[in-house]
Amino acid sequence: MENQLAPFPMSRPRRLRQSDWMRRMVSETTISPDDFIYPMFICEGENVTDPIPSMPGVNRLSIDMAIKVANHAANVGIPAIALFPYTDIKDKNKACTEAFNPKNLVNRATRAIRSAVPDIGIMLDVALDPYNSDGHDGILRDGEIINDETLMALEKQAIVQAESGANILGPSDMMDGRIGIIRSA
Repeated sequence: MENQLAPFPMSRPRRLRQSDWMRRMVSETTISPDDFIYPMFICEGENVTDPIPSMPGVNRLSIDMAIKVANHAANVGIPAIALFPYTDIKDKNKACTEAFNPKNLVNRATRAIRSAVPDIGIMLDVALDPYNSDGHDGILRDGEIINDETLMALEKQAIVQAESGANILGPSDMMDGRIGIIRSA
């Protein structure tokens, strides 16, 4: 396809960017609340709004506060939220068993938000790092990530997340074969 614009200086598209009304009128892409996903960082407790120092303006929220924020998000037209748990160190271990506990923090938050704000989409991260005492996205043994054992844990995690009411599961780990395992679960 041949370029339709005349060469500079005969073509001066900057004029199309000089005012707000013109930019809005000629823009090819419009972003609205329909395009947003509201991330929420969930923590234990009640009535908790705990600032995250490394992310100014972002807070960890207890489930009751997350429900309020999810309701507000739905009311302003944001179609979905993404929940990320803050897992207490006592709930982390090398086998990542809290990841597939139906009563873990993110699954309880999902059920509570689903009940209180039924029309909002809920996205969850399928990954073991929040639950791994080693901090990895995979089960670590003798300095090596054990791919297939990790896949089994991710499969269990995906099942309990779906059963808790999550609409979208987004795996962020980098294990070989994870998508097929999660989809077949």
